[in-house]
Amino acid sequence: MRAGGFEFAHQAPWAPNNRLNMEELTPKDLFLQSVGRCVANELFLPEFYSRFVGASEEIQARFRFTDFDQQYLMLRRSLELCAGATSGDPESMREINERALTHDRDHLNIKPEFYDVWLETIIDTARIHDSQWDEAVETAWQRILGHVVKHMLRKY
Repeated sequence: MRAGGFEFAHQAPWAPNNRLNMEELTPKDLFLQSVGRCVANELFLPEFYSRFVGASEEIQARFRFTDFDQQYLMLRRSLELCAGATSGDPESMREINERALTHDRDHLNIKPEFYDVWLETIIDTARIHDSQWDEAVETAWQRILGHVVKHMLRKY
């Protein structure tokens, strides 16, 4: 299966025709299904970045020369990696560790306070674009992304 430029050997939990019972879904499954619904809407990623970049002049300055088409692809991949890393997938953990290195104080110097803005903004934007958003989905987003944000902050 091909989704968002990435090959999947099995049906992803967020795939539209996935028939998993909602009561059987793990936080990872809930998160990935929600991500799938969000990115299926072509407005989700641009709206997220519009909100995030607009949150402060300093964030805006950091994105001044960004190729947003490439950034959208990177964010989609990062969301998948977050889910994999949270469940202990070695390849996802490796890539998350690489991202932590590129974002640390010695490289891109993404300040710790930016992560709170990022997390709040992406969840707020997902809430708007996921037609099946509920408390369990929100908890899954907070748990999965919160885990990775804490990891990124430890590596800063």
